[in-house]
Amino acid sequence: MSSFFGQGRGLSAFPPVIKFLLISNVAVFLFQSLMLSGLTLDGVPIDNVVTQMFALWPVESGLFFPWQVLSYQFMHGGLGHLFFNMLALWMFGMELEHLWGSRRFAVYYLLCGIAAAVVHLSVHPLIDGSMVPTIGASGSIMGVLLAFGMTYPDRPIMMFPLFFPIPARIFVMIYAGFDLLNGLMNTSDGVAHFAHLGGALGGYLLMKFGSGLMQRVDQRSGGLYASRRPDVIDVEYRDIPTPPAYTSRFRSPEPPTVHQMPARQTPTRFVVNGEPVSQEQIDGILDKISSGGYHGLSEREKNILFEVSRQL
Repeated sequence: MSSFFGQGRGLSAFPPVIKFLLISNVAVFLFQSLMLSGLTLDGVPIDNVVTQMFALWPVESGLFFPWQVLSYQFMHGGLGHLFFNMLALWMFGMELEHLWGSRRFAVYYLLCGIAAAVVHLSVHPLIDGSMVPTIGASGSIMGVLLAFGMTYPDRPIMMFPLFFPIPARIFVMIYAGFDLLNGLMNTSDGVAHFAHLGGALGGYLLMKFGSGLMQRVDQRSGGLYASRRPDVIDVEYRDIPTPPAYTSRFRSPEPPTVHQMPARQTPTRFVVNGEPVSQEQIDGILDKISSGGYHGLSEREKNILFEVSRQL
């Protein structure tokens, strides 16, 4: 599949959280498959012990521990499983991290994985009931995919075996529909389809109702949303008015009248296509996204949003 990622020229191809997730997932896989392979502890393979402790087990199995809702996201069952998950994470997550900032993206990603675990643990006994563990980052990545589709609904995506571009929002609906259908009718294929749907559900709830949480996260984030700092004023030397010259050695100048007082303006930090963009303009665009979604922006506003994110 392809998201036609060509609008991020000048941005890092591997922002910090994406880089950490790629490295950590690959490192855990190599550690399990290479370093632990063949090692035993009192006759028990160490890899089995790691799986029992950190994979996501059904609650009724007696092997479930609370930390598994996080740790299972970093484990994979094979090279193909790992490769396609990491490819999707890089393709769809990179642009979101640049837009949101690393802290917001990391929180969103992990919460989607937790939501995927909760939904899977709740539905699995009703659908299958087998006492097998679940591993993989697919639930978290499904949440990332949903956020991409909601943020860039008209972005063209090419999906195998359909060799023509379709809008991102349609792609997400098709993908979720296949997961729902397979989850209900093909319960023995070894894929946690309802974990995927749980990640998408968690992502949707965060996108629609998690603004309060994300705003607190944004206070320390480095993305575009973090630039909304009403209590901080960036001052440059050219913004400081020059005091009027003294008219005589013994007489102070008359104080400036109201009309002479320089108007207070937020310093311009960004330039888009030769046009200065103020913080007030950026805040207005972000407020418009909060109220009506990204698709409600004009092409000019979308271009400003993207170019400003590049200049941060």
